[in-house]
Amino acid sequence: MGDGAEGLVDAQARIQDRLDELEQARMFSRRRVVRDPEREEKLQSLRLARTDLQRQADNGASPRRKEQLLSAIAELDRRIAELTA
Repeated sequence: MGDGAEGLVDAQARIQDRLDELEQARMFSRRRVVRDPEREEKLQSLRLARTDLQRQADNGASPRRKEQLLSAIAELDRRIAELTA
């Protein structure tokens, strides 16, 4: 190989190294630091339950059922507030 070819190989290696560094930085920045995974799981569960109950309330439930759903939503909101405080 001539000197020109060696320079090209070196440049390609440096470019690949840089791409690898950027990919690692991207992956690291995507990771969410979860301080308390159990708490995060509870919050996720409560939020999903709230979304489901809200959907049911919005889809034309009877007045009595809607009242029950809104009461349950209020309780979920209270629990979510406790966990996020």
